[in-house]
Amino acid sequence: MAEARHAPLKDQTSVSGARVLIVEARFYDDIQDALLEGAVAELRSAGVRHDVVTVPGALEIPAAITFALDAAERSGEPYDAVVALGCVVRGDTIHFEIVSMESARALMDLSVQRQVALGNGIITVNTDAQAWARARAGELNKGGHAARAALTMLRLKRRLAKA
Repeated sequence: MAEARHAPLKDQTSVSGARVLIVEARFYDDIQDALLEGAVAELRSAGVRHDVVTVPGALEIPAAITFALDAAERSGEPYDAVVALGCVVRGDTIHFEIVSMESARALMDLSVQRQVALGNGIITVNTDAQAWARARAGELNKGGHAARAALTMLRLKRRLAKA
């Protein structure tokens, strides 16, 4: 497995007052618990508020994000960033490719079209062992990294809005 590399983040633009949406797919509950734990810890350490919405699987995440973004706009409390969390484990059919590629495509489309800061924490793996290595906070912590990516993009968006 390739070593994870993380460039130091230099942008200190404030994320104060931010409201972040986490949409999690609960297909693998135990793995999802670990992903969510990492994401929530990262958001708490940044001092931002967050809400969690749960859906059955990774393909439902983009639609749920759209529903929640629209509802938050209508309520006058929009979300500033989104974190998508889920796990797709390869099986014996092409379902893995469909779910992993289509969920990623839909998240990219959402991020660009809606101009939302988004961290994609849907892990796509061959085995349960790979999923655990990516989900655990003490290992690759992909939930935390997805939250960090969303906050990084939010900082960039806020900084560029001032320019």
